[in-house]
Amino acid sequence: MSETPGRPDVTGALARLYADTVPVYWAGDNPWSTGGTEPLDGISAYRRTAPMPHWHYVTHGLSDLFEHGQRFEFTMRTLNTADSTEPPQWPVDFLQNLSRFVFQSGEWFEPGDAVKSAVPLGGDGSALRAAGFVPDPELGTVGGLMFLQIVGLTTAEYRTARGRDLLDLLARLEPELPLYVTDVARDSLVPEPPPAARWPRWGGGLAGRP
Repeated sequence: MSETPGRPDVTGALARLYADTVPVYWAGDNPWSTGGTEPLDGISAYRRTAPMPHWHYVTHGLSDLFEHGQRFEFTMRTLNTADSTEPPQWPVDFLQNLSRFVFQSGEWFEPGDAVKSAVPLGGDGSALRAAGFVPDPELGTVGGLMFLQIVGLTTAEYRTARGRDLLDLLARLEPELPLYVTDVARDSLVPEPPPAARWPRWGGGLAGRP
């Protein structure tokens, strides 16, 4: 791990939120910005104590992939149940895989989109099998750069969003999900919807957007 964060436009926004806090940083092995095949220069993770202990992950490098369309970087917040000083690895792998999909397909995500995951978020035993996308509640949009936060969803929550705007659904759930922190041990916050409300699957183990 390196402690040197990546792109200046991203770290400028992070500096306004985190001042001189030094994140844990994973550097990309072969980043696109230097002619490689990996989309990310790296990923930062900031340790937080409020509104509950969690890690705030931010990607570096996605914002340079597109000449047209919304420039964005992914963020993700995961509950730090043991109040550990070392962030878990699985969000890094998830962000890398999702960024690789964006890089290879040329598709980008927007607030209100959602995808299914081929594996449970955080490993076997987790009820979170999908992810939704919302503006990061603290970083938001800076200039033309959006910080797009990934929120872990149960299958029932994901299917419920088929008949209800995802952003509206998450806004209703926000009291139970402050800052939309992903807790891989939580149960579903909505009942299973009827089959008619379910989204179809599409390639790559992901499911369609609202």
